[in-house]
Amino acid sequence: MIQTQATRTARQELTEVIILAKARKDLSFAQIVDGTGLSEAFVTAALLGQHPLPESAAKVVGDKLDLDADQVALLQSMPVRGSFFDGVPSDPTIYRFYEMMSVYGTTLKALVHEKFGDGIISAINFKLDIKKVEDPDGGHRAVITLDGKYLPTKPF
Repeated sequence: MIQTQATRTARQELTEVIILAKARKDLSFAQIVDGTGLSEAFVTAALLGQHPLPESAAKVVGDKLDLDADQVALLQSMPVRGSFFDGVPSDPTIYRFYEMMSVYGTTLKALVHEKFGDGIISAINFKLDIKKVEDPDGGHRAVITLDGKYLPTKPF
C-alpha cells in the first residue's frame, strides 16, 4: 500500500543519505536514473524529496545507492512537497528561478491566458527537461523546458 508522509523530516533525512551516497559513489543523477524507465528530472526531484518513485524505480535507485529496505520503501511514499520553507530562497541557483518567476510570472500568466483562456498549466501532468547548449557568444546556455498540460477553469 502506498504510504504518505505527514512531515518533511523523514524525506529530508533520506535526501541527505542519498546525496552522500551519490557523492561517495561518484555518480551523476543520469547514472542513478539509468534503468528506472523514468526521466532524469522526475527521478532527481524524487531523490530530493519531491515525488514518490514507483517500486521498480525505487529498487533500481536503492541498489545503486546501497539503500536499505526501509529507505527504498520511503522513496515510494507520498512526500510533503515544496522546497521554499523560509520564504525567498537563499541558494543562488534556486533564487534565480524565483527571480525569473518574479520578473516573468505575470508575463507567462498573461500569455497563457491569451493563448489558452482562463486556466492553469499543470505541475502534475508535467514534464521538465534541461539541456546544456553552446552559446554563440561563448560559454554555455541552459535550455529549460517546462511542459505542462493546460487545464481550463470550469465554472460550477
